[in-house]
Amino acid sequence: MINDKLGFGKSEVEKPIFATKEAGEDILLKKLRKAPISANTAYQLIKDEFIDEGNARQNLATFCQTFMEDEAVKLMSETFEKNAIDKSEYPNTAKIETSCINILSDLWNAPGKDYIGTSTVGSSEACMLGGMAMKFKWRKEAQERGLDVYTKRPNLVISSGFQVCWEKFCVYWDVEMRTVPIDEKHMSLNIDSVMDYVDDYTIGIVGILGITYTGKYDDIKALDKKVEKCNKENNRQLGIHVDGASGAMFAPFVFPELEWDFRLKNVVSINTSGHKYGLVYPGVGWILWRDKAYLPEELVFNVSYLGGSMPTMAINFSRSASQIIGQYYNFYRYGFDGYKEIHLRTQKAAMSIAKAVEEEGLFEIYNDGKNIPIVCYKLKDDADVNWNLYDLADRLQMKGWQIPAYPMPESIEDTIVQRFVCRADLGQNMVVSLIEDFKEAIAELNKANVTFHKDEEPHASGFTH
Repeated sequence: MINDKLGFGKSEVEKPIFATKEAGEDILLKKLRKAPISANTAYQLIKDEFIDEGNARQNLATFCQTFMEDEAVKLMSETFEKNAIDKSEYPNTAKIETSCINILSDLWNAPGKDYIGTSTVGSSEACMLGGMAMKFKWRKEAQERGLDVYTKRPNLVISSGFQVCWEKFCVYWDVEMRTVPIDEKHMSLNIDSVMDYVDDYTIGIVGILGITYTGKYDDIKALDKKVEKCNKENNRQLGIHVDGASGAMFAPFVFPELEWDFRLKNVVSINTSGHKYGLVYPGVGWILWRDKAYLPEELVFNVSYLGGSMPTMAINFSRSASQIIGQYYNFYRYGFDGYKEIHLRTQKAAMSIAKAVEEEGLFEIYNDGKNIPIVCYKLKDDADVNWNLYDLADRLQMKGWQIPAYPMPESIEDTIVQRFVCRADLGQNMVVSLIEDFKEAIAELNKANVTFHKDEEPHASGFTH
């Protein structure tokens, strides 16, 4: 037994963890130690490294899920070793992935049976695939139309509320990003001006179903009409990719009548994050194309791997299948009605928080939690306070809540907003506690400012980041 033991190394009695020499050392190594240590000591000391990171369930900055049922966790832990790419060795796992794709195709109203899709590590990889498919397809069509595809850069049109993965795509694959500015009148994609950014070198337009900053939906149906008109007038095949990282696993259950998906003729591909409102722990995303014609053959590789031949279109290769299996567990376990009930309750939680924020009379609400369950607001221009949203974020963090304050994108970057992301595990008891802590934080800031004013000391906004 390899371990730090009492006596001269012959006793089988282990030292208490906090009597070992490792407990007196920094666990963050710069090089491997020579000898191993006991598993229980390693476990406890590494676990203690995270003791001051806060409670993930109080982190309302992130969309990523922080709760799954014990049975799901058990199933995922029992399948960590399965390599998702090895479909010949794990054919039933491959069937599970295909079933997930079939379910999503139904949720997103894919026409016919010629849709195609894949799991990914997350929405970032899925967006990369969607962008590449648009670029490759555009390039072939542009060559047929006699355009110069070698010396002039293609471009992608998207609102300035984009998630950073789109900026990465444009840098990695040498595409010009053309951003349609968000402003106070247009807090999502400006449909009236979007086509001003389109030309012969536009590979596609990205519509966002749940902008990261505010949670607002782009009007995909109105965008589809604009694209249809452009295609008819210019003999184009310009397509729309819907970045549904947040909304594409929420809207089908809560707003089934909303037309944003493959019901619209020019929506050619959709991505989503299974680890957001798909209710899986971080590490899984999905992308589907309405028809195989929209996924150029050059992007599908037939790989001979461990005795079998398999097509693959993902950027990442070897990865655990556990997250895919976790996604299927949720689909199988919850069904349509289960997802709907969870999302409606989460929506109700967000709307309760938004109401409490509005009742303070200090804030202008940008999103009240109805479309996706996030609450976004700014301080009113005439709010009579001597603190700002960064101060409020600090106060809330004292109670354990992580509620970010941040500037809006370019063109309205002087506007500072704050955002609550409500997830499935935010039960009503936590909502009540959060609202109480929110009101108490504001009262404390107001009181602190009065005290500082009387003493002629700096007010609370001096505490800002």
